Amino acid sequence: MSGGLVALLDDVAALARIAAASVDDIAAGAAKAGAKAAGVVIDDAAVTPQYVSGADPSRELPMIKKIFWGSLRNKLLIILPALLLISAFIPGVIPFILMLGGTYLCYEGAEKVWHQFFGHHEDKEAPAVERGPDAESKVVKGAITTDFILSCEIMVISMNEVGDASIWVRAVILVVVAIAITILVYGAVGLIVKMDDIGMHLAKKESAGSQRLGGLLVKGMPAVLAAITFVGTIAMLWVGGHIMLVGASDLGWHAPYDLVHTLEHPFAGVAVVGGFLAWLVNTLCSAVVGLAWGLVVMAVLIPVKKVLPFGKKDAHTSGDTRAAAAGHTPDKADTDPAG
Repeated sequence: MSGGLVALLDDVAALARIAAASVDDIAAGAAKAGAKAAGVVIDDAAVTPQYVSGADPSRELPMIKKIFWGSLRNKLLIILPALLLISAFIPGVIPFILMLGGTYLCYEGAEKVWHQFFGHHEDKEAPAVERGPDAESKVVKGAITTDFILSCEIMVISMNEVGDASIWVRAVILVVVAIAITILVYGAVGLIVKMDDIGMHLAKKESAGSQRLGGLLVKGMPAVLAAITFVGTIAMLWVGGHIMLVGASDLGWHAPYDLVHTLEHPFAGVAVVGGFLAWLVNTLCSAVVGLAWGLVVMAVLIPVKKVLPFGKKDAHTSGDTRAAAAGHTPDKADTDPAG
């Protein structure tokens, strides 16, 4: 009997060790996957505040809450099951999905760079029209749609990093990544959009220190948002370019990525900071590749979009969209054909 008990205890201990190892694997896998998706996460955090810009301050956090739950539904109920099915039955498709997503990131990043230097920035002005609940729903729906695209990239990148794990471990890791990243992104977004309100509140305090801090927060927010947008753009180009380099190498075209490794090799031997310098060279090369590939895609897509019906942008619709993004809806005078 005692021998059986000892054997049972040994089995329990073994199961406990396996469970502990699984938890460690999941934690390590989630950290690895989340780190690889960081570039898209930064862009997600940079994009979302634009959707509540100009909205009634009392509606900012409720709108972000709706977008948060929409994003979580996107990841857990649509993207995750689809990726698990693909990885189980047609895993060879994942690298191509990843490269397609990388192309999208390169395109988006290159388009932002292009418009920054050559665009007219006409979208900054929103029509002076009344606010309304319809505009809020339109903005939230648009934000969730944009988030779906970015969430796909986050989840595909994460899936690619843990492809060697069993399907159940992959599922748990992706759930952890989805929840953690969504909380991180929309927690940061909520803090960003309310930072000016916090600053104004501090500026009204009697303490001179609080007033100075409040003033700095209010005056500094435009610079913070600009910095986040800049970092997000660079991150998109870096992640997109790196995906394309690795994907091309995996498909047999080794020359581009071999060249990057050749360029980073001399820096790797530098004492103390060699690893960082090598990573920096790799990142810069990836961003340059991302920008170049994004510009190529732009050159192909822009003429095509002008020909296709869904690529043509109606000026009136565009104005209404910009109005919605500022928390407005058109009044009757703007929408009445007779007016």
